Amino acid sequence: MRTWLARVAPLAVMLACGASGLACAAQKDSTQGYRFQIVTGDDSSVTRRIADDLYKRLVPTFTGFRTELAQRRRLVLVAIGPAALRDAALRPCDCVVIAAFTSSQVWRDVMAQVTPARAASMTAVYAEPAPADQLKLIALLYHRPARVAAIVADPRFFAGPLAGAADLYAFTEGDDINRLLNRIAQTEVLLALPDNAVFNAENIRNILLSTYRHKQAVIGFSSDMVRAGALASTYSDIDDINVQVAETVAHFVATGDLPAPQFPHYFRTVVNEGVARSLDVTVDGAARQFARRPPALP
Repeated sequence: MRTWLARVAPLAVMLACGASGLACAAQKDSTQGYRFQIVTGDDSSVTRRIADDLYKRLVPTFTGFRTELAQRRRLVLVAIGPAALRDAALRPCDCVVIAAFTSSQVWRDVMAQVTPARAASMTAVYAEPAPADQLKLIALLYHRPARVAAIVADPRFFAGPLAGAADLYAFTEGDDINRLLNRIAQTEVLLALPDNAVFNAENIRNILLSTYRHKQAVIGFSSDMVRAGALASTYSDIDDINVQVAETVAHFVATGDLPAPQFPHYFRTVVNEGVARSLDVTVDGAARQFARRPPALP
């Protein structure tokens, strides 16, 4: 931690670790057009790796602008993870917040607790796959139109991204997940979306076993879920998300416009070959190699 802070502090960057209570104040420099702060919620090795890589990608953007070119909000907070997002959302600063490595569900929960003015200065790169990319993966796996179902607590959010391509089923507190799974048993594919009310530690194993018995594929929302028994998923790693965050920051610095929250642009695909064989799904190279790769770091 000391080495990392010593290296970035001279460039007026701050790393704030919300969980540990450690904060390093950014140095003030009247010639710096913009400043950025990387806000984290823990000091784990993964979080440090994310922050270190992201710092390298952000520095070129911020060192290339003069004060007279700056927009009114000249401080950008990049929040890594849910805890950091909640921390950054409550900070009393005239700044913009760009969240990363946070699900769309957490993002919506946080946005419901802030003022409209504050929400207008915030955006995110979600952690989970884009529904549109998941639907393209399904088409590649089945080589034909397949009937797709999705179970979510708030169907309104996904009605647009899924655009009628999947049957949405609402799951509310007290619902019997097994009864709902039986309702969709004739559907070929269950598109799993990150919703803690549906896919949690108590339900996930039961959902995977039930769909497997029904010869029904599950398209997961992470590589871990595929290893646990889902058929396949697109997924984004640290580099994929960090490149998109850096692009979002660069766009804001150059134009003053903050893009709307986004699903990941860059991704690759993982397939559970054993599950594919059991479901009689023939996986070819087009599905295995389905990806959108980011440009390399200069």
